Amino acid sequence: MRFYSIEDVQKIAADIEKAVTIPVNIEIGYEHKVYNFSEMKAILENANRIAVQDCGCKTEYNNCDAPRDVCISLDWSADELTEKDFQNSRELNIDEAIEVLKRSHEAGLVHLAYTMKGEDRPSIICSCCPCCCHTLGSLVRNGVHTEILTSKYIAEHNRSRCLECGKCAERCAFQARQMSEGRLVYEQSKCFGCGLCLSTCPTEAISLALR
Repeated sequence: MRFYSIEDVQKIAADIEKAVTIPVNIEIGYEHKVYNFSEMKAILENANRIAVQDCGCKTEYNNCDAPRDVCISLDWSADELTEKDFQNSRELNIDEAIEVLKRSHEAGLVHLAYTMKGEDRPSIICSCCPCCCHTLGSLVRNGVHTEILTSKYIAEHNRSRCLECGKCAERCAFQARQMSEGRLVYEQSKCFGCGLCLSTCPTEAISLALR
């Protein structure tokens, strides 16, 4: 398969005001869970219309078995999507949209809320994997994701509770967690607080904190 070149990524970045990772996590601690879900619900509640479609990247490349019907569009983007009947698009209510995000999180996908230039709120919420997604995969491979992606959260690691099992490293799309000679290496500077590591940790050694 072909990922975007650095030139392609720069063109994409020119159209994006910001792309924020959003942890929608059914196993996160209660206080964080309420805060995170309320944040996500606020985005959805402010939308006049919500629609979902099959992910074009996953459909085209099929490099993993992650769910495909996970790309959410809001307002004008949802209008365009349903009018064209593109990629099995359909309209959703708020509860259905949150269920899509829960299901895709469980599958190990990263939620990215895109706010395009000239807009003041997100119009697209993608659930991405680095093996299929043009944008996320290319950003990470080209090492420029730190220039485009932002997040409100960052993962904190409690070494005393860590089993060095590597489950969090398997889930990390940003290569912040990797196993080396049986030991977990965590580079916090690469973390974008997506919450994928937290929900898979068997000893609750990981938590999310505001940056």
